[in-house]
Amino acid sequence: MQSYAAVLALLGSLGAFLSAVYAVARLAGVGGTLGGGPFLSGGRPLEHAASRYHVRWYVVTMVFLAFDMEMIFMYPWALVVASIGTKAVVEMFAFLGLLMVGVVYAWREGAFRWT
Repeated sequence: MQSYAAVLALLGSLGAFLSAVYAVARLAGVGGTLGGGPFLSGGRPLEHAASRYHVRWYVVTMVFLAFDMEMIFMYPWALVVASIGTKAVVEMFAFLGLLMVGVVYAWREGAFRWT
């Protein structure tokens, strides 16, 4: 029962802290019509936020996410590879081969070309 009390105390102090942060922000913030629109360092932006990013960044983001997922799968694999043995190594190389096929495809399509 004491562990539940500790968790409830932690959640209560977290709620109190968040409420205090929001209260300070409300008191210290600037009032008026400024809060409804976007602004950039106190001034109105001159262009739409999405207009600055070229479409090639989205392809690079997808390749990054593919390698990010690779890391998510490799950490637990590294913990169990010694106990499972050859089967785990073969499965990881199959997974890496599949990712490599994706990278070769992106490279062939020109996803990494910047000019």
